[in-house]
Amino acid sequence: MKKKLALVLAAAMLSSAVLSGCGENDSKPDGGEGQEAQAGEEGNHLVVEVGPDPETIDPALNSASDGNIMIIYLFESLLNMDKDNNIIGGMAETWDVSEDGLTYTFHLREGLKWSDGTPLTANDFVYTFKRVADPLTAAPYGYDLLCMIKGYDEAAAGNLDTLAVSAPDDQTFVVELSHPCVYFDKICAYTTLSPVQQATVEANGEAWAIDPATYICNGAMKIKEWVPGSHILMEKNENYWNADAVTADTIKFVLMEDANAAYSAYNAGEVMFIKDVPTEEIPKLRENPEFRVEPLLGTYYISLNLNRGYFQDVRVRQALSLALDRQYIADTIMQGTYTPAKNFVGPGVSDVEPGSSFSDVTIETYGEFFHTDDFEGDLAKAKELLADAGYPNGEGFPMIEYMTNDAGYHKPLAEYLQSAWGELGINMDIKIVEWATFTPTRRNGDYDIARNGWIYDYDDPSNLLNLFETENGNNDGKYSNPEYDTKTETARKTADREEHYRLLHEAEQMLLEDMAMIPIAWQNEFWLQKPELQGTYHTPYGYWYFMYGSVGEAESPEETK
Repeated sequence: MKKKLALVLAAAMLSSAVLSGCGENDSKPDGGEGQEAQAGEEGNHLVVEVGPDPETIDPALNSASDGNIMIIYLFESLLNMDKDNNIIGGMAETWDVSEDGLTYTFHLREGLKWSDGTPLTANDFVYTFKRVADPLTAAPYGYDLLCMIKGYDEAAAGNLDTLAVSAPDDQTFVVELSHPCVYFDKICAYTTLSPVQQATVEANGEAWAIDPATYICNGAMKIKEWVPGSHILMEKNENYWNADAVTADTIKFVLMEDANAAYSAYNAGEVMFIKDVPTEEIPKLRENPEFRVEPLLGTYYISLNLNRGYFQDVRVRQALSLALDRQYIADTIMQGTYTPAKNFVGPGVSDVEPGSSFSDVTIETYGEFFHTDDFEGDLAKAKELLADAGYPNGEGFPMIEYMTNDAGYHKPLAEYLQSAWGELGINMDIKIVEWATFTPTRRNGDYDIARNGWIYDYDDPSNLLNLFETENGNNDGKYSNPEYDTKTETARKTADREEHYRLLHEAEQMLLEDMAMIPIAWQNEFWLQKPELQGTYHTPYGYWYFMYGSVGEAESPEETK
Protein backbone atom coordinates (compact mmCIF):
# COMPACT_ATOMS: atom_id res chain seq x y z
CA MET A 1 0.00 0.00 0.00
CA LYS A 2 2.88 2.37 0.79
CA LYS A 3 4.40 1.74 -2.63
CA LYS A 4 1.09 2.59 -4.32
CA LEU A 5 0.74 5.78 -2.29
CA ALA A 6 4.26 6.83 -3.20
CA LEU A 7 3.50 6.37 -6.88
CA VAL A 8 0.34 8.43 -6.67
CA LEU A 9 2.15 11.24 -4.90
CA ALA A 10 4.98 11.15 -7.41
CA ALA A 11 2.55 11.26 -10.31
CA ALA A 12 0.73 14.20 -8.75
CA MET A 13 3.95 16.17 -8.37
CA LEU A 14 5.17 15.33 -11.85
CA SER A 15 1.87 16.18 -13.52
CA SER A 16 2.34 19.83 -12.60
CA ALA A 17 5.57 20.09 -14.57
CA VAL A 18 7.09 19.02 -17.85
CA LEU A 19 8.87 15.68 -17.49
CA SER A 20 12.04 15.72 -19.53
CA GLY A 21 14.86 13.19 -19.70
CA CYS A 22 17.34 15.96 -20.56
CA GLY A 23 15.95 18.33 -17.90
CA GLU A 24 14.66 20.91 -20.36
CA ASN A 25 11.25 21.97 -21.59
CA ASP A 26 12.16 22.24 -25.26
CA SER A 27 8.85 21.43 -26.94
CA LYS A 28 5.39 22.92 -26.82
CA PRO A 29 2.62 21.00 -25.06
CA ASP A 30 -0.14 21.39 -27.65
CA GLY A 31 -0.22 18.99 -30.59
CA GLY A 32 -0.40 21.50 -33.43
CA GLU A 33 2.54 23.74 -32.58
CA GLY A 34 4.57 20.74 -31.50
CA GLN A 35 4.13 19.11 -34.89
CA GLU A 36 5.05 22.31 -36.75
CA ALA A 37 8.23 22.59 -34.69
CA GLN A 38 9.17 19.02 -35.50
CA ALA A 39 8.25 19.36 -39.14
CA GLY A 40 11.00 21.95 -39.53
CA GLU A 41 13.61 19.42 -38.44
CA GLU A 42 15.33 16.98 -40.77
CA GLY A 43 14.41 13.32 -40.47
CA ASN A 44 11.25 11.37 -39.80
CA HIS A 45 9.19 12.96 -37.03
CA LEU A 46 5.80 11.31 -36.56
CA VAL A 47 2.84 12.67 -34.60
CA VAL A 48 0.06 10.23 -33.69
CA GLU A 49 -2.84 9.75 -31.26
CA VAL A 50 -3.57 6.37 -29.67
CA GLY A 51 -5.44 7.52 -26.55
CA PRO A 52 -4.93 9.30 -23.21
CA ASP A 53 -2.19 8.77 -20.62
CA PRO A 54 -1.79 5.04 -20.02
CA GLU A 55 -2.42 3.78 -16.50
CA THR A 56 1.16 2.48 -16.42
CA ILE A 57 4.02 1.68 -18.77
CA ASP A 58 5.82 -0.51 -16.27
CA PRO A 59 5.83 -3.82 -18.20
CA ALA A 60 5.19 -5.88 -15.07
CA LEU A 61 2.21 -3.81 -13.93
CA ASN A 62 0.50 -3.07 -17.21
CA SER A 63 -2.57 -5.08 -18.25
CA ALA A 64 -4.18 -2.67 -20.73
CA SER A 65 -3.85 -2.47 -24.50
CA ASP A 66 -2.97 1.24 -24.50
CA GLY A 67 -0.05 0.59 -22.17
CA ASN A 68 1.14 -2.23 -24.41
CA ILE A 69 1.00 0.04 -27.45
CA MET A 70 3.58 2.26 -25.73
CA ILE A 71 5.67 -0.57 -24.30
CA ILE A 72 6.33 -2.27 -27.66
CA TYR A 73 8.34 0.82 -28.69
CA LEU A 74 10.30 1.03 -25.47
CA PHE A 75 11.05 -2.60 -24.65
CA GLU A 76 11.80 -5.90 -26.30
CA SER A 77 11.38 -9.33 -24.71
CA LEU A 78 13.41 -12.49 -25.21
CA LEU A 79 11.38 -13.26 -28.32
CA ASN A 80 9.33 -11.11 -30.66
CA MET A 81 6.76 -11.37 -33.43
CA ASP A 82 7.31 -10.39 -37.04
CA LYS A 83 4.91 -8.60 -39.35
CA ASP A 84 3.14 -11.90 -40.08
CA ASN A 85 2.82 -12.75 -36.35
CA ASN A 86 5.47 -15.48 -36.42
CA ILE A 87 7.71 -15.92 -33.37
CA ILE A 88 11.23 -14.61 -34.03
CA GLY A 89 14.26 -13.75 -31.94
CA GLY A 90 14.19 -10.61 -29.83
CA MET A 91 16.86 -10.10 -27.18
CA ALA A 92 17.57 -13.80 -27.71
CA GLU A 93 19.12 -14.57 -31.08
CA THR A 94 18.47 -18.30 -30.74
CA TRP A 95 16.80 -20.61 -28.25
CA ASP A 96 16.66 -24.35 -27.58
CA VAL A 97 13.96 -26.54 -26.05
CA SER A 98 14.80 -29.86 -24.40
CA GLU A 99 13.23 -33.04 -25.76
CA ASP A 100 10.88 -33.30 -22.79
CA GLY A 101 9.78 -29.66 -23.30
CA LEU A 102 10.77 -28.69 -19.77
CA THR A 103 13.94 -26.62 -20.30
CA TYR A 104 14.19 -23.49 -22.45
CA THR A 105 17.67 -22.10 -23.07
CA PHE A 106 17.90 -18.62 -24.58
CA HIS A 107 21.12 -17.38 -26.15
CA LEU A 108 21.24 -13.59 -26.03
CA ARG A 109 22.64 -11.44 -28.79
CA GLU A 110 26.16 -10.09 -28.42
CA GLY A 111 26.62 -6.56 -27.14
CA LEU A 112 23.11 -5.85 -25.86
CA LYS A 113 22.74 -2.52 -24.07
CA TRP A 114 20.18 -0.57 -22.08
CA SER A 115 19.15 2.84 -23.37
CA ASP A 116 21.66 4.41 -20.96
CA GLY A 117 24.48 2.49 -22.67
CA THR A 118 25.15 -0.01 -19.86
CA PRO A 119 25.31 -3.76 -20.65
CA LEU A 120 22.14 -5.84 -20.66
CA THR A 121 22.81 -9.45 -19.61
CA ALA A 122 20.99 -12.66 -18.83
CA ASN A 123 20.93 -11.67 -15.16
CA ASP A 124 18.52 -8.87 -16.09
CA PHE A 125 16.03 -11.53 -17.20
CA VAL A 126 16.53 -13.46 -13.95
CA TYR A 127 15.64 -10.29 -12.04
CA THR A 128 12.68 -9.51 -14.32
CA PHE A 129 11.06 -12.95 -14.09
CA LYS A 130 11.44 -12.95 -10.30
CA ARG A 131 10.02 -9.43 -10.09
CA VAL A 132 6.91 -10.50 -12.03
CA ALA A 133 6.50 -13.48 -9.67
CA ASP A 134 7.07 -11.36 -6.55
CA PRO A 135 3.82 -10.91 -4.56
CA LEU A 136 5.00 -7.40 -3.61
CA THR A 137 4.97 -6.44 -7.29
CA ALA A 138 1.37 -7.65 -7.68
CA ALA A 139 1.79 -8.13 -11.44
CA PRO A 140 -1.65 -8.81 -12.97
CA TYR A 141 -0.12 -11.36 -15.36
CA GLY A 142 2.20 -13.03 -12.85
CA TYR A 143 0.23 -16.24 -12.40
CA ASP A 144 -0.86 -16.61 -16.01
CA LEU A 145 2.60 -16.19 -17.52
CA LEU A 146 4.81 -17.87 -14.94
CA CYS A 147 2.77 -20.56 -13.18
CA MET A 148 4.28 -23.28 -15.40
CA ILE A 149 7.82 -22.46 -14.22
CA LYS A 150 9.25 -24.76 -11.57
CA GLY A 151 9.07 -23.18 -8.12
CA TYR A 152 6.46 -20.58 -9.06
CA ASP A 153 4.07 -21.31 -6.17
CA GLU A 154 6.83 -20.81 -3.60
CA ALA A 155 8.07 -17.69 -5.40
CA ALA A 156 4.55 -16.25 -5.50
CA ALA A 157 4.43 -16.79 -1.73
CA GLY A 158 7.58 -14.69 -1.30
CA ASN A 159 10.51 -17.11 -1.70
CA LEU A 160 11.78 -15.76 -5.03
CA ASP A 161 14.90 -17.92 -5.12
CA THR A 162 12.77 -21.00 -5.79
CA LEU A 163 11.77 -19.75 -9.26
CA ALA A 164 13.75 -21.92 -11.67
CA VAL A 165 15.33 -19.20 -13.82
CA SER A 166 19.09 -18.86 -14.07
CA ALA A 167 21.95 -17.21 -15.94
CA PRO A 168 24.90 -19.63 -16.35
CA ASP A 169 26.72 -16.75 -18.03
CA ASP A 170 25.94 -13.24 -19.29
CA GLN A 171 24.71 -14.53 -22.66
CA THR A 172 22.60 -17.48 -21.51
CA PHE A 173 19.22 -17.48 -19.77
CA VAL A 174 17.64 -20.79 -18.71
CA VAL A 175 14.02 -21.45 -17.68
CA GLU A 176 12.94 -24.80 -16.20
CA LEU A 177 9.26 -25.69 -16.38
CA SER A 178 7.41 -27.95 -13.98
CA HIS A 179 5.33 -29.21 -16.89
CA PRO A 180 5.33 -28.69 -20.67
CA CYS A 181 3.59 -25.63 -22.07
CA VAL A 182 2.86 -25.75 -25.80
CA TYR A 183 2.74 -21.94 -26.05
CA PHE A 184 5.64 -20.92 -23.79
CA ASP A 185 7.53 -19.40 -26.71
CA LYS A 186 4.59 -17.03 -27.25
CA ILE A 187 4.65 -16.09 -23.56
CA CYS A 188 8.32 -15.18 -23.91
CA ALA A 189 7.40 -12.68 -26.64
CA TYR A 190 4.93 -10.84 -24.42
CA THR A 191 5.57 -7.35 -23.04
CA THR A 192 5.15 -8.24 -19.35
CA LEU A 193 8.38 -10.24 -19.47
CA SER A 194 10.39 -7.41 -21.03
CA PRO A 195 13.59 -6.92 -19.02
CA VAL A 196 13.76 -4.00 -16.61
CA GLN A 197 16.95 -2.59 -15.12
CA GLN A 198 17.26 -3.71 -11.50
CA ALA A 199 19.33 -0.74 -10.29
CA THR A 200 16.82 1.76 -11.69
CA VAL A 201 13.74 0.02 -10.31
CA GLU A 202 15.24 -0.49 -6.86
CA ALA A 203 16.51 3.09 -6.66
CA ASN A 204 13.22 4.70 -7.68
CA GLY A 205 10.47 2.20 -6.80
CA GLU A 206 7.36 2.21 -8.99
CA ALA A 207 8.04 5.87 -9.84
CA TRP A 208 10.85 4.78 -12.18
CA ALA A 209 8.22 4.30 -14.91
CA ILE A 210 6.79 7.85 -14.89
CA ASP A 211 9.96 9.95 -15.26
CA PRO A 212 11.94 9.96 -18.53
CA ALA A 213 15.13 10.48 -16.55
CA THR A 214 14.70 7.08 -14.87
CA TYR A 215 12.81 5.24 -17.62
CA ILE A 216 15.70 3.03 -18.76
CA CYS A 217 14.56 0.70 -21.52
CA ASN A 218 15.92 -1.60 -24.23
CA GLY A 219 13.58 -1.17 -27.21
CA ALA A 220 13.61 0.68 -30.51
CA MET A 221 12.69 4.02 -28.90
CA LYS A 222 13.25 5.79 -25.58
CA ILE A 223 11.28 8.53 -23.84
CA LYS A 224 12.62 12.04 -24.32
CA GLU A 225 9.73 13.91 -22.73
CA TRP A 226 6.42 13.17 -21.02
CA VAL A 227 3.92 15.93 -20.35
CA PRO A 228 0.95 14.27 -18.60
CA GLY A 229 -2.31 15.03 -20.40
CA SER A 230 -0.44 16.43 -23.39
CA HIS A 231 2.09 14.11 -25.03
CA ILE A 232 4.80 11.50 -24.75
CA LEU A 233 7.74 12.21 -27.04
CA MET A 234 9.89 9.22 -27.95
CA GLU A 235 13.18 9.32 -29.82
CA LYS A 236 15.20 6.61 -31.51
CA ASN A 237 17.25 4.50 -29.09
CA GLU A 238 20.76 4.46 -30.54
CA ASN A 239 21.67 1.55 -28.23
CA TYR A 240 18.94 -0.78 -29.55
CA TRP A 241 20.54 -3.84 -31.16
CA ASN A 242 18.54 -3.38 -34.40
CA ALA A 243 18.60 0.43 -34.51
CA ASP A 244 19.49 0.42 -38.22
CA ALA A 245 16.01 -0.95 -39.01
CA VAL A 246 14.26 1.86 -37.13
CA THR A 247 13.28 4.68 -39.51
CA ALA A 248 11.42 7.03 -37.14
CA ASP A 249 13.65 9.63 -35.49
CA THR A 250 10.91 10.73 -33.09
CA ILE A 251 7.32 9.69 -32.41
CA LYS A 252 5.09 12.14 -30.58
CA PHE A 253 2.10 10.44 -28.98
CA VAL A 254 -0.48 13.19 -28.44
CA LEU A 255 -2.52 12.19 -25.37
CA MET A 256 -6.27 12.61 -25.87
CA GLU A 257 -9.31 10.97 -24.34
CA ASP A 258 -11.88 12.93 -26.38
CA ALA A 259 -12.41 11.36 -29.84
CA ASN A 260 -13.89 14.61 -31.18
CA ALA A 261 -10.75 16.51 -30.16
CA ALA A 262 -8.61 13.86 -31.83
CA TYR A 263 -10.70 14.08 -35.00
CA SER A 264 -10.37 17.87 -35.06
CA ALA A 265 -6.60 17.60 -34.62
CA TYR A 266 -6.45 15.12 -37.50
CA ASN A 267 -8.49 17.33 -39.83
CA ALA A 268 -6.35 20.33 -38.88
CA GLY A 269 -3.21 18.42 -39.86
CA GLU A 270 -1.87 18.43 -36.31
CA VAL A 271 -1.57 14.64 -36.16
CA MET A 272 -0.95 12.04 -38.86
CA PHE A 273 -2.92 9.21 -37.25
CA ILE A 274 -5.78 8.83 -34.77
CA LYS A 275 -6.95 5.64 -33.11
CA ASP A 276 -10.01 7.28 -31.57
CA VAL A 277 -12.46 8.12 -34.35
CA PRO A 278 -15.84 9.59 -33.29
CA THR A 279 -18.37 6.87 -33.94
CA GLU A 280 -20.90 9.36 -35.33
CA GLU A 281 -18.44 10.19 -38.13
CA ILE A 282 -18.03 6.60 -39.32
CA PRO A 283 -20.93 6.53 -41.85
CA LYS A 284 -19.45 9.40 -43.87
CA LEU A 285 -15.91 8.03 -43.57
CA ARG A 286 -16.71 4.65 -45.09
CA GLU A 287 -15.51 5.60 -48.58
CA ASN A 288 -12.55 7.66 -47.36
CA PRO A 289 -9.28 5.80 -48.15
CA GLU A 290 -7.76 7.26 -44.98
CA PHE A 291 -10.32 5.36 -42.88
CA ARG A 292 -9.06 1.85 -42.26
CA VAL A 293 -10.66 -1.22 -40.70
CA GLU A 294 -8.66 -4.35 -39.93
CA PRO A 295 -9.29 -7.52 -37.90
CA LEU A 296 -8.51 -7.57 -34.21
CA LEU A 297 -8.14 -10.68 -32.09
CA GLY A 298 -10.50 -9.63 -29.37
CA THR A 299 -13.90 -10.04 -27.73
CA TYR A 300 -16.03 -7.21 -26.33
CA TYR A 301 -17.88 -8.45 -23.25
CA ILE A 302 -19.52 -7.35 -20.02
CA SER A 303 -18.22 -8.28 -16.58
CA LEU A 304 -20.67 -9.01 -13.79
CA ASN A 305 -19.34 -8.65 -10.25
CA LEU A 306 -20.13 -12.13 -9.00
CA ASN A 307 -19.50 -11.07 -5.43
CA ARG A 308 -22.83 -9.25 -5.60
CA GLY A 309 -25.53 -11.53 -4.21
CA TYR A 310 -28.05 -10.77 -6.95
CA PHE A 311 -25.63 -11.99 -9.67
CA GLN A 312 -24.85 -15.30 -8.02
CA ASP A 313 -27.95 -16.96 -9.47
CA VAL A 314 -26.99 -18.19 -12.95
CA ARG A 315 -30.59 -17.65 -14.12
CA VAL A 316 -30.21 -13.90 -13.52
CA ARG A 317 -26.98 -13.82 -15.54
CA GLN A 318 -28.54 -15.82 -18.35
CA ALA A 319 -31.58 -13.53 -18.39
CA LEU A 320 -29.41 -10.43 -18.71
CA SER A 321 -27.57 -12.03 -21.62
CA LEU A 322 -30.65 -13.27 -23.48
CA ALA A 323 -32.24 -9.81 -23.28
CA LEU A 324 -29.57 -8.41 -25.63
CA ASP A 325 -30.00 -8.26 -29.40
CA ARG A 326 -26.40 -8.81 -30.51
CA GLN A 327 -27.16 -8.37 -34.20
CA TYR A 328 -28.70 -4.95 -33.51
CA ILE A 329 -25.73 -4.00 -31.34
CA ALA A 330 -23.20 -4.93 -34.02
CA ASP A 331 -25.11 -3.52 -37.00
CA THR A 332 -26.61 -0.36 -35.49
CA ILE A 333 -24.78 0.69 -32.34
CA MET A 334 -21.38 -0.45 -33.60
CA GLN A 335 -22.27 0.48 -37.19
CA GLY A 336 -21.10 -2.77 -38.72
CA THR A 337 -17.52 -2.39 -37.54
CA TYR A 338 -17.90 -5.31 -35.08
CA THR A 339 -19.39 -8.79 -35.53
CA PRO A 340 -22.05 -10.19 -33.16
CA ALA A 341 -20.52 -12.79 -30.85
CA LYS A 342 -21.70 -16.34 -31.53
CA ASN A 343 -19.50 -17.80 -28.78
CA PHE A 344 -16.79 -16.30 -26.55
CA VAL A 345 -13.56 -17.00 -28.47
CA GLY A 346 -13.76 -15.25 -31.82
CA PRO A 347 -12.24 -15.69 -35.29
CA GLY A 348 -8.52 -15.64 -35.96
CA VAL A 349 -7.39 -17.78 -33.02
CA SER A 350 -5.79 -21.06 -34.09
CA ASP A 351 -6.85 -24.59 -33.23
CA VAL A 352 -4.73 -27.75 -33.22
CA GLU A 353 -4.32 -28.13 -37.00
CA PRO A 354 -2.17 -25.61 -38.94
CA GLY A 355 -4.40 -22.93 -40.44
CA SER A 356 -7.43 -24.05 -38.42
CA SER A 357 -9.76 -21.80 -36.44
CA PHE A 358 -10.77 -22.39 -32.82
CA SER A 359 -14.11 -20.62 -33.35
CA ASP A 360 -14.89 -22.68 -36.45
CA VAL A 361 -14.18 -25.92 -34.57
CA THR A 362 -16.39 -24.67 -31.72
CA ILE A 363 -19.31 -24.10 -34.10
CA GLU A 364 -18.76 -27.47 -35.82
CA THR A 365 -18.65 -29.27 -32.47
CA TYR A 366 -21.08 -27.34 -30.26
CA GLY A 367 -22.89 -24.94 -32.55
CA GLU A 368 -23.50 -21.24 -31.92
CA PHE A 369 -24.23 -20.44 -28.28
CA PHE A 370 -25.83 -17.12 -29.21
CA HIS A 371 -28.38 -17.07 -32.01
CA THR A 372 -29.13 -13.82 -33.77
CA ASP A 373 -32.23 -14.92 -35.66
CA ASP A 374 -34.76 -15.21 -32.80
CA PHE A 375 -34.37 -12.27 -30.47
CA GLU A 376 -38.06 -12.22 -29.52
CA GLY A 377 -37.78 -15.83 -28.39
CA ASP A 378 -34.65 -15.03 -26.41
CA LEU A 379 -36.35 -12.08 -24.71
CA ALA A 380 -39.31 -14.24 -23.69
CA LYS A 381 -36.90 -16.82 -22.27
CA ALA A 382 -35.06 -14.05 -20.38
CA LYS A 383 -38.26 -12.92 -18.69
CA GLU A 384 -39.08 -16.52 -17.76
CA LEU A 385 -35.62 -17.09 -16.23
CA LEU A 386 -35.80 -13.86 -14.23
CA ALA A 387 -39.20 -14.87 -12.87
CA ASP A 388 -37.87 -18.34 -11.96
CA ALA A 389 -35.06 -16.62 -10.06
CA GLY A 390 -37.66 -14.79 -7.96
CA TYR A 391 -37.86 -11.48 -9.83
CA PRO A 392 -41.01 -11.57 -12.00
CA ASN A 393 -40.99 -8.48 -14.24
CA GLY A 394 -37.93 -7.34 -12.32
CA GLU A 395 -39.89 -6.96 -9.07
CA GLY A 396 -37.59 -6.88 -6.07
CA PHE A 397 -34.41 -6.67 -8.15
CA PRO A 398 -32.15 -3.88 -6.87
CA MET A 399 -31.03 -0.86 -8.85
CA ILE A 400 -27.76 -1.72 -10.57
CA GLU A 401 -24.96 0.42 -11.94
CA TYR A 402 -23.07 -0.04 -15.20
CA MET A 403 -19.55 1.37 -15.23
CA THR A 404 -17.78 2.36 -18.46
CA ASN A 405 -15.42 4.91 -19.88
CA ASP A 406 -16.61 7.29 -22.59
CA ALA A 407 -14.76 6.20 -25.73
CA GLY A 408 -15.84 4.56 -28.96
CA TYR A 409 -19.13 2.72 -28.64
CA HIS A 410 -18.99 2.35 -24.87
CA LYS A 411 -21.53 5.02 -23.93
CA PRO A 412 -24.07 4.21 -26.72
CA LEU A 413 -23.87 0.56 -25.69
CA ALA A 414 -24.46 1.51 -22.06
CA GLU A 415 -27.60 3.40 -23.07
CA TYR A 416 -28.79 0.38 -25.06
CA LEU A 417 -28.21 -1.92 -22.06
CA GLN A 418 -30.21 0.47 -19.89
CA SER A 419 -33.12 0.19 -22.31
CA ALA A 420 -32.81 -3.57 -22.96
CA TRP A 421 -32.68 -4.51 -19.30
CA GLY A 422 -35.49 -2.07 -18.66
CA GLU A 423 -37.63 -4.45 -20.75
CA LEU A 424 -37.04 -6.99 -17.97
CA GLY A 425 -38.10 -4.47 -15.32
CA ILE A 426 -34.51 -3.93 -14.16
CA ASN A 427 -33.43 -0.34 -13.52
CA MET A 428 -29.84 0.59 -14.27
CA ASP A 429 -27.75 3.72 -13.77
CA ILE A 430 -24.79 4.53 -16.01
CA LYS A 431 -21.52 5.58 -14.41
CA ILE A 432 -19.00 7.20 -16.78
CA VAL A 433 -15.45 7.00 -15.43
CA GLU A 434 -12.26 8.52 -16.83
CA TRP A 435 -9.88 6.00 -18.36
CA ALA A 436 -7.17 6.69 -15.78
CA THR A 437 -9.35 5.25 -13.00
CA PHE A 438 -11.55 2.87 -14.98
CA THR A 439 -9.34 -0.23 -15.16
CA PRO A 440 -8.06 -0.12 -11.55
CA THR A 441 -11.61 0.37 -10.28
CA ARG A 442 -12.82 -2.61 -12.29
CA ARG A 443 -9.85 -4.74 -11.23
CA ASN A 444 -10.54 -3.94 -7.57
CA GLY A 445 -14.15 -5.07 -7.91
CA ASP A 446 -15.68 -1.68 -7.11
CA TYR A 447 -18.58 -2.03 -9.53
CA ASP A 448 -21.82 -3.93 -10.25
CA ILE A 449 -21.49 -4.39 -14.01
CA ALA A 450 -18.69 -3.07 -16.19
CA ARG A 451 -17.64 -2.86 -19.79
CA ASN A 452 -14.81 -5.22 -20.55
CA GLY A 453 -12.92 -6.65 -23.47
CA TRP A 454 -9.81 -8.60 -24.24
CA ILE A 455 -7.35 -8.29 -27.08
CA TYR A 456 -5.16 -11.36 -27.33
CA ASP A 457 -1.53 -11.17 -26.31
CA TYR A 458 -0.62 -14.34 -28.19
CA ASP A 459 -2.33 -16.84 -30.47
CA ASP A 460 -3.81 -19.35 -28.07
CA PRO A 461 -7.39 -19.48 -26.75
CA SER A 462 -6.03 -19.93 -23.23
CA ASN A 463 -4.98 -16.27 -23.29
CA LEU A 464 -8.67 -15.33 -23.07
CA LEU A 465 -10.07 -18.34 -21.22
CA ASN A 466 -7.46 -18.28 -18.44
CA LEU A 467 -8.76 -14.87 -17.36
CA PHE A 468 -11.54 -16.68 -15.52
CA GLU A 469 -9.32 -18.88 -13.38
CA THR A 470 -9.87 -18.20 -9.71
CA GLU A 471 -6.33 -16.90 -9.09
CA ASN A 472 -5.92 -14.91 -12.31
CA GLY A 473 -5.06 -11.26 -11.64
CA ASN A 474 -7.29 -10.16 -14.54
CA ASN A 475 -10.36 -12.05 -13.29
CA ASP A 476 -12.38 -8.84 -12.90
CA GLY A 477 -15.72 -10.55 -12.30
CA LYS A 478 -14.28 -12.84 -9.57
CA TYR A 479 -15.65 -15.99 -11.23
CA SER A 480 -14.55 -19.12 -9.36
CA ASN A 481 -15.26 -22.68 -10.42
CA PRO A 482 -12.88 -25.49 -9.30
CA GLU A 483 -13.92 -27.69 -12.22
CA TYR A 484 -13.14 -24.89 -14.66
CA ASP A 485 -9.76 -24.28 -13.00
CA THR A 486 -8.93 -27.97 -13.35
CA LYS A 487 -9.70 -27.95 -17.08
CA THR A 488 -7.60 -24.89 -17.84
CA GLU A 489 -4.75 -26.09 -15.64
CA THR A 490 -4.71 -29.51 -17.35
CA ALA A 491 -4.82 -27.80 -20.75
CA ARG A 492 -1.83 -25.69 -19.70
CA LYS A 493 0.22 -28.67 -18.50
CA THR A 494 -0.36 -31.18 -21.28
CA ALA A 495 2.21 -31.74 -23.99
CA ASP A 496 -0.53 -33.19 -26.21
CA ARG A 497 -1.76 -30.40 -28.48
CA GLU A 498 -5.04 -32.19 -29.27
CA GLU A 499 -5.82 -32.54 -25.57
CA HIS A 500 -4.85 -28.90 -25.00
CA TYR A 501 -7.41 -27.59 -27.47
CA ARG A 502 -10.11 -30.14 -26.56
CA LEU A 503 -9.97 -29.09 -22.92
CA LEU A 504 -10.12 -25.42 -23.86
CA HIS A 505 -13.23 -26.04 -25.97
CA GLU A 506 -14.82 -27.71 -22.97
CA ALA A 507 -13.77 -24.85 -20.73
CA GLU A 508 -15.33 -22.29 -23.07
CA GLN A 509 -18.65 -24.16 -23.00
CA MET A 510 -18.55 -24.25 -19.21
CA LEU A 511 -17.98 -20.48 -19.07
CA LEU A 512 -20.92 -19.87 -21.39
CA GLU A 513 -23.24 -22.20 -19.52
CA ASP A 514 -22.30 -20.46 -16.27
CA MET A 515 -22.54 -17.06 -18.01
CA ALA A 516 -19.38 -16.03 -16.19
CA MET A 517 -19.46 -12.91 -18.38
CA ILE A 518 -21.72 -11.68 -21.18
CA PRO A 519 -20.08 -11.76 -24.63
CA ILE A 520 -21.28 -8.96 -26.90
CA ALA A 521 -19.22 -8.78 -30.09
CA TRP A 522 -16.05 -9.83 -31.85
CA GLN A 523 -13.84 -6.85 -32.45
CA ASN A 524 -12.25 -5.04 -35.36
CA GLU A 525 -9.89 -2.07 -35.26
CA PHE A 526 -10.60 1.19 -37.10
CA TRP A 527 -8.56 4.37 -37.41
CA LEU A 528 -7.62 7.31 -39.63
CA GLN A 529 -4.16 7.60 -41.17
CA LYS A 530 -2.72 10.25 -43.46
CA PRO A 531 -1.39 8.89 -46.77
CA GLU A 532 1.98 10.53 -46.19
CA LEU A 533 2.54 8.33 -43.11
CA GLN A 534 4.09 5.32 -44.79
CA GLY A 535 5.82 2.08 -43.85
CA THR A 536 3.79 1.42 -40.69
CA TYR A 537 1.79 -1.71 -40.04
CA HIS A 538 -0.92 -2.96 -37.68
CA THR A 539 -1.21 -6.43 -36.12
CA PRO A 540 -4.37 -8.27 -35.00
CA TYR A 541 -3.09 -7.89 -31.43
CA GLY A 542 -3.93 -4.18 -31.58
CA TYR A 543 -0.43 -2.79 -32.09
CA TRP A 544 0.76 -0.22 -34.62
CA TYR A 545 4.44 -0.29 -35.52
CA PHE A 546 5.26 3.34 -36.20
CA MET A 547 8.99 2.91 -35.51
CA TYR A 548 9.39 1.58 -39.05
CA GLY A 549 7.36 4.44 -40.54
CA SER A 550 8.39 7.52 -42.41
CA VAL A 551 6.89 10.73 -43.73
CA GLY A 552 6.76 10.85 -47.51
CA GLU A 553 4.75 12.34 -50.32
CA ALA A 554 1.25 10.91 -50.56
CA GLU A 555 0.80 8.59 -53.50
CA SER A 556 -1.81 9.48 -56.07
CA PRO A 557 -4.76 7.10 -56.54
CA GLU A 558 -3.25 6.01 -59.88
CA GLU A 559 0.05 5.10 -58.19
CA THR A 560 -1.65 2.94 -55.56
CA LYS A 561 -3.63 0.82 -58.00
